[in-house]
Amino acid sequence: KPAKRLSSESNSHEGATAGEISALEEAFRKFAVHGDTRATGKEMHGKNWSKLCKDCHVIDGKNVTTTDVDIVFSKIKGKSVRTITFEQFKEALQELSKKRFKGKSDEEALQEMYKLIEGKGPVITGVTKTVASPTVSRLTDTSKFTGSHKERFDASGKGKGRAGREDLVDNSGYVSGYKHAGTYDHKVQGNK
Repeated sequence: KPAKRLSSESNSHEGATAGEISALEEAFRKFAVHGDTRATGKEMHGKNWSKLCKDCHVIDGKNVTTTDVDIVFSKIKGKSVRTITFEQFKEALQELSKKRFKGKSDEEALQEMYKLIEGKGPVITGVTKTVASPTVSRLTDTSKFTGSHKERFDASGKGKGRAGREDLVDNSGYVSGYKHAGTYDHKVQGNK
């Protein structure tokens, strides 16, 4: 048991001295945990691998395509696993760097590849904004609704919920649509 405690201490120590991890590994970790709260940052899923390749412009659409990226990922990861480690990640980059930087030596190409990725993090693309087009506003303006649809909203345009959708049975004993419902008692008492 004490051995276990030691290993966890050394791990936390590693994380504290960020100087030890390269800018490349830092980028790897950022992408590895992207969108996955349980991820440790030690291995990366195919989805995040292709996101890294897109965000860091490894995929240029000419020499390297999304397909290339997926093929390299499948080739490098183990048969039964769905992730790659940092070591495998470097192998994958080496594979791709030959395609991405044709005409450069393997070493040069790999350095160029690292430059694309170092210190980068996932690009969080803008949250989809709602477009206020006249068509949409016309269709969603409850004051312009007609027929049974207008019954589903009150004057302020708020939905009435169930009452607006279902015909709730009126047990008051008056004919539906009778304007003076509930005034009988007043009249009788008023005449006394």
